[in-house]
Amino acid sequence: MFKIVSTLALCLSLSAGGAFAAAHSGAPMTDAKKAPTEQQGRMKSCNADQKAKTLKGDERKKFMSECLSDDKPAPTAQQNKMKTCNADAKAKTLKGDERKKFMSECLSADAKPVATTQQTRMTTCNADQKAKTLKGDERKKFMSECLKS
Repeated sequence: MFKIVSTLALCLSLSAGGAFAAAHSGAPMTDAKKAPTEQQGRMKSCNADQKAKTLKGDERKKFMSECLSDDKPAPTAQQNKMKTCNADAKAKTLKGDERKKFMSECLSADAKPVATTQQTRMTTCNADQKAKTLKGDERKKFMSECLKS
């Protein structure tokens, strides 16, 4: 019985060791290579361009930064507004609370939706009915007639 268990343990250790060696031999498991990502492709192209220009140091860093970030989306309306408001605040040399107030007003300008005629009517009718202290069916009738006019 002892010989059988010993033989079995020896066979298992040899087969496991062979499998481990095959898996970690450094040889690729498959022949298929991964396609480079978009960023890797851009990096390769930018590197080739900078080598052709023989850039070094800070010039290379600046070139690579600009080259890799060429595909930025166009700024949104809010980003454009922020840029304009920042420039205006800088031109006026505003600081601290004055700058905060200016930026708040500048960024919220034109952001308020214009009330529609229906909204304006609703506000007016609500104010009128409250002044008359109408309730229940009287209020419904008044509001219906007021909003139709």
